[in-house]
Amino acid sequence: MLTQDGHVSEGSAMNFFMLREGVLITPSVTENILEGITRKSVIELAREELNITVLERQVDRTEVYLCDELFMTGTAAQITAVTKVDHRPVGSGKMGPITTHLYHLFQDILRGTKT
Repeated sequence: MLTQDGHVSEGSAMNFFMLREGVLITPSVTENILEGITRKSVIELAREELNITVLERQVDRTEVYLCDELFMTGTAAQITAVTKVDHRPVGSGKMGPITTHLYHLFQDILRGTKT
């Protein structure tokens, strides 16, 4: 999940996203990640549907401990909340409201109930 420099990269077949102070942050494509279709879709949904600022940048490992929400995306995982990192709760320790909203929006699009 970390690059050789110790920055967050991705999970096994999943892209990393964290919400911190209302901003959705994901490692940039220069951080040894796969440019997944699900990743691209979530970025677009966050920006266009939820009006959330999305930053693609280097993510330091210590930032993960301070984030409000954390989730992973991928073809099989779709959108999966992460509620603990290194035995520490992420945010409230439950799926956060932005992750929940993105999850339901993504599911509606997959099922064809929203275009």
